Amino acid sequence: MAFRTTAVARSALKKWAYNLSGFNKYGLLRDDCLYENEDVQEALRRLPEHVVDERNFRIVRAVQLSIQKTILPKEEWTKYEEDKLYLTPIVEQVIKERQEREQWEKNY
Repeated sequence: MAFRTTAVARSALKKWAYNLSGFNKYGLLRDDCLYENEDVQEALRRLPEHVVDERNFRIVRAVQLSIQKTILPKEEWTKYEEDKLYLTPIVEQVIKERQEREQWEKNY
């Protein structure tokens, strides 16, 4: 019983923190906010073109809303349940490949 209560509380805390972060009010997803280092740029290169176009649209819209000092209507906010990590798994794969390549170059 205590485990279930803890899981429910943890889920509620995650949702509260997600809504407090603010990027969802601009229609952004979590992966839209990643710092674009070399690994992220390589992951973006591997994504299908339509996914990159959707990401760029969300970012441009968020910048425009920020300039106008406004946010989207509440029904257009990104919901916690709808926010899927579309870029993070690819970034993790790129990092693994880079580390493996560095290890290979170091040893051979």
